[in-house]
Amino acid sequence: MTCAGAGALAAAALLATVPGSAVSAGRPGAAGSVAAQTAGGKPRPDARHVVLAVHGGAGTALKREDTTPAQEKAYRDGLADALRAGQKVLGKGGSSVAAVEAAVRVLEDNPLFNAGKGAVFNEDAGHELDASIMRGSDLAAGAVAGVRNVRNPVSAARLVMEKTRHVLLAGEGADDFAARGGLPTVTQDYYWTEKRWQELLRAKGRVKGTGETLTQGTVGAVAVDAKRDLAAATSTGGLTNKMVGRVGDSPVVGAGTYAKNSTVAASATGAGEVFLRGAATATISDLIEFGGKDLPGAAYEVLVKRLPKLGGTGGVIALNARGVFDAPHSSEGMLHGYLTEDGRLVTKVFADETPANR
Repeated sequence: MTCAGAGALAAAALLATVPGSAVSAGRPGAAGSVAAQTAGGKPRPDARHVVLAVHGGAGTALKREDTTPAQEKAYRDGLADALRAGQKVLGKGGSSVAAVEAAVRVLEDNPLFNAGKGAVFNEDAGHELDASIMRGSDLAAGAVAGVRNVRNPVSAARLVMEKTRHVLLAGEGADDFAARGGLPTVTQDYYWTEKRWQELLRAKGRVKGTGETLTQGTVGAVAVDAKRDLAAATSTGGLTNKMVGRVGDSPVVGAGTYAKNSTVAASATGAGEVFLRGAATATISDLIEFGGKDLPGAAYEVLVKRLPKLGGTGGVIALNARGVFDAPHSSEGMLHGYLTEDGRLVTKVFADETPANR
């Protein structure tokens, strides 16, 4: 089948999918499990014929014994809502760029996740947000770092990509550019949540806890559209109690986000400094393009074999133009979900649904 024919089938399948598709959970040990391995011990893809995937952060998967049914539902609904937002775009023939932006915006608006509303606090009890987006057809990219007043940083990143000759804008200049571009702005108190405030107090030792909280709740999305063009986007509030001005991997092309039609669309989450030093997402692409690896093998090589040696853990959602998807991680768990061509929507929130790859 030609790429055009496959794209037409993908579009037809998406158009036939209703927004109320049933949400299913991954089963530990099933072929859909993130840690599923072949008999030879090599990683195999989490799913095939995927058109859209999202993540809600590594290191934040829930434990069944500590989670109420209401909490489980809230996280599954949050991931599913993001997938349906992207699904709506793709189902109308929209681009993969528009789909990942729509999906990430939903996650940014959900206070459960560390991006936008619900972002963590820095050491001065402020919020500084980062985001990036990349288009696989021509390697166009845009990003913002350290923004303090943009409601949806991922939309600001897309604006940078499409309306400037730059890739990355930071701080006050990025905030001003987003406002001039017509994006909604907010005051700092918009991002505040009690959960994140308590995390900051624990990190500073002002309330009882287990020490410093290094929330790795980055969100992201990857997609392939009917033209078989890839896109990826990532957004985060960073680390709890981070230094003012700290920027992690999320807004950096080749570290937290990467998309290239011939290789992979990838969005990462985890220890940002390590993902920066390891050029995580670009390395996955390079291993496919120059190293002869397939997508699962390349993603596994970087996330499980290389990055932990640099001193940090995390995960990635990775998708290619043929719909092969994988979500390897070296952290305890990773919140994520995906949508297939035939409309199957899967969410994974418990640690035993996404056991760490070792």
